[in-house]
Amino acid sequence: MDIVRRNNVTVTGNPEGRTVVLAHGFGCDQNMWRLTVPALVRDYRVVLFDYVGSGRSDPAAFSEDRYSALDGYARDVVEVCEALDLRDAVFVGHSVSAMIGVLAVGMAPERIGALVMVAPSPRYIDAEGYRGGFSAEDIDELLESLESNYLGWSAAMAPVIMGNADRPELGVELKNSFCATDPDMARVFARTTFLSDSRDDLKDLRVPTLVLECTQDVIAPREVGAFVHQAVHGSTLVTLDATGHCPHLSAPEATNQAITEFLAALR
Repeated sequence: MDIVRRNNVTVTGNPEGRTVVLAHGFGCDQNMWRLTVPALVRDYRVVLFDYVGSGRSDPAAFSEDRYSALDGYARDVVEVCEALDLRDAVFVGHSVSAMIGVLAVGMAPERIGALVMVAPSPRYIDAEGYRGGFSAEDIDELLESLESNYLGWSAAMAPVIMGNADRPELGVELKNSFCATDPDMARVFARTTFLSDSRDDLKDLRVPTLVLECTQDVIAPREVGAFVHQAVHGSTLVTLDATGHCPHLSAPEATNQAITEFLAALR
């Protein structure tokens, strides 16, 4: 299969620069990075893509069996990297994509040489000695609501996830992104996302890693950022002056500055 078509791969920026791969989160697509791309294209080669089931990816490539685990999405990342023959790329993953990036590094360490985790969470459900932000009952209710009325769930949850109630247009944009996703494919991705537990995968990560958290984030509270930072050897934790779960949209200047400073330090 043509991987470029399957994942709607876009390549832009400086062909002589180090490659930066931008990966969107659940219910989103590569357009969510439109405020970050301009900060990168002068110095870096930028790769964007849509996960199968999202954006303008090929819906015929969707497989519930493959995408019922984060490994399936990580395999997509590796296959995109292989198709473009990427070496030592920097993977920037938003939300669940941060953990997908961790898995991709484990599968193909020669392809990805550094990670940026934007509002990551290795586990959304609270556990003994760990606060993920949700009880098991919370996640069951969230998934039941999503599966019974996806459009209604999108309208209700998008503003909560985005935060920034004083800027309702941001919540509307996220709602529209959710609503553009096929409900059956979104159901699979949602279960894969919110029921995942990638905490153990963090312990083996040995690439330069930047962890970006927001001051207030209902999806990934600051305890999660602290956990990821502590679990990833040698990682850097930056708390952005931003609220909500999508700082690349709500606070692009602060987000871009943190990312570009990290990239510059890798040289």
